[in-house]
Amino acid sequence: MTDNFNSDFFKLRDQLKSFLFRLLTNLEDVEDIMQTTYVKVHDNIDSFKKDSSFKTWVFSIAYNTAKNHLARQKRWDERAQDYGAEINRPPSDYWDKFEQVFQTTPDKQYETKEHIAYCFNCIVKTLVLEQQVCLWLKEVYQFKISEILEITQLTEGKAKHAIANARKHMNRIFDERCALVNKKGHCTQCTTLTSILNHKQKEHIEKARNKYLKYEEANNQEHLLNVRMKLTQSIDPLNSPNTLMNTFMLESLETWTAEGKKKNILKNPSEKVF
Repeated sequence: MTDNFNSDFFKLRDQLKSFLFRLLTNLEDVEDIMQTTYVKVHDNIDSFKKDSSFKTWVFSIAYNTAKNHLARQKRWDERAQDYGAEINRPPSDYWDKFEQVFQTTPDKQYETKEHIAYCFNCIVKTLVLEQQVCLWLKEVYQFKISEILEITQLTEGKAKHAIANARKHMNRIFDERCALVNKKGHCTQCTTLTSILNHKQKEHIEKARNKYLKYEEANNQEHLLNVRMKLTQSIDPLNSPNTLMNTFMLESLETWTAEGKKKNILKNPSEKVF
């Protein structure tokens, strides 16, 4: 294993980095944790007993390394994306930067599937930490429950409960908010800003909406959540056409939310947590 250490770690690098970014939404913190994790794995490679997979062992080290950063984070407001859309709406102090980043996207268009994955990340950030971690590991990174227990040091009951509660809350939020897949949804963040910069974006989103509405009409929340997770699983948030756009928004959303609350830019801001 020592001889193959670098190649084995490199094979996991992209998955591990995307997992950490989805949890932390801060690239600088992620880079620090990746470096520390590499050193810890290197220094302890001879103690790896192969009772679990190398991947599980490395994810466990990375997650434990990230705990101090994660402990400082707060759960996101359910309307964080609304605050982001309003605080960036022109004319505003933030608009020039938003426009500059948008110009980096291919064809000046924000891909719908990437927005769905970005939105999924935002909604996951409204969950308690245990729910976030277990949901990502089980539904996106395809770890078995036994492996999740090793990574998180939770009991089987707590891990399964965290996943079930996470799915329940994700379904509720998407059902109440997402206009892309729900005729009664009121979140239009996917078109609010990008349509200003590219008038074809609204048409692009509408085509996708027609595709996903069939699940809403069939009243199939669980299947739709699985579709979202499968799509998110297929996208590396740090290596995709809209990476710069997604990274910029995820890293900025807490600041935008705080500023939006200070300015009271939403008429009926929701402070609901669960």
